[in-house]
Amino acid sequence: MTRILIVDDEPQILRALRINLTARQHEVLTASDGAEALRLAASDRPDLLVLDLGLPDIDGVEVIRGLRTWSPVPIIVLSGRAGSVDKIEALDAGADDYLTKPFNIDELLARVRAVNRRQAAADAPTSARLGRYTIDLALHTVRADDGTGDTVHLTRTEWQLLELLVRSPGALVTQRQLLQEIWGPTYRNETNYLRQYMAQLRRKLEPEPARPRHLLTEPGMGYRFRP
Repeated sequence: MTRILIVDDEPQILRALRINLTARQHEVLTASDGAEALRLAASDRPDLLVLDLGLPDIDGVEVIRGLRTWSPVPIIVLSGRAGSVDKIEALDAGADDYLTKPFNIDELLARVRAVNRRQAAADAPTSARLGRYTIDLALHTVRADDGTGDTVHLTRTEWQLLELLVRSPGALVTQRQLLQEIWGPTYRNETNYLRQYMAQLRRKLEPEPARPRHLLTEPGMGYRFRP
């Protein structure tokens, strides 16, 4: 779950974003001015900020500069300022993305997902162990550690599924998330796809595919990688 701090002095925008982000399993904090935003950023340590520039007390660009003195938290600017100078100033101050008002909620949600993916990739491990295999996420290889040097061939879809699980060791990755990330939003209910490809991965990587120890099913919920 991503903790997102929304900073905007328009109550209707705060409400709309809170509803939409909460519905997508994010934890949402809100602030209506720059001082409150800085306080919450320090006390609650959000994973992402959605920040308006036109705040009643501190200009949003100054909020960004203040945060960047101590925090690398990703920042998406959501502002009515559409000029290129404003965008450049905010991005140079340390913002990661910029979206102008009026905005499309689906586009904002897509940008939130993109920022989260970039952050997860930066924080994620570059390799993992699965039984007798080492998974190299940078080289996209699976190699045995028993001295044989054997490699396991995975299809593109098998690799995508394995990588999503391995990059979140111990965490539940939901069926919905896996289907959307690999096949797209129109396949969110095709859970049979996941069962098929998970069975293939287990046959290739698990010592006892019928009794998996690393690629685990959480019935009705999703899957989990246990190193």
